[in-house]
Amino acid sequence: MNQGQWAENLAYDYLCGQGLQFVERNYHCKAGEIDLIMQQREVLVFVEVRYRRSQRYGGSLESIDFRKQQRIIITANHYLQAHQWTQQYTCRFDVVLISGMSDNPQLRWISDAFRMDG
Repeated sequence: MNQGQWAENLAYDYLCGQGLQFVERNYHCKAGEIDLIMQQREVLVFVEVRYRRSQRYGGSLESIDFRKQQRIIITANHYLQAHQWTQQYTCRFDVVLISGMSDNPQLRWISDAFRMDG
């Protein structure tokens, strides 16, 4: 298992432990990929997972710049259009930041980290 898969598994386990329900993993289209799609009551949650072993070259949060946010939003819109059942839900974009070594990772969940309107 590579570090990306490990980080996604860690985020998945954490979010399920917080009461979110799994919908889909690694959804992709031409515009990009969404790591996790979860559901929290009537909200569809698009989750970006970022792992950095250290903060030396900038933190995980800084790596989700405006262009990355736009790619996630376009991919989320693609998902919504392709899955009619989603029309009954509101949407939110969350970020799970993971840092440190695999034997003692630190995890930070940012709910509603950014919005479609920028």
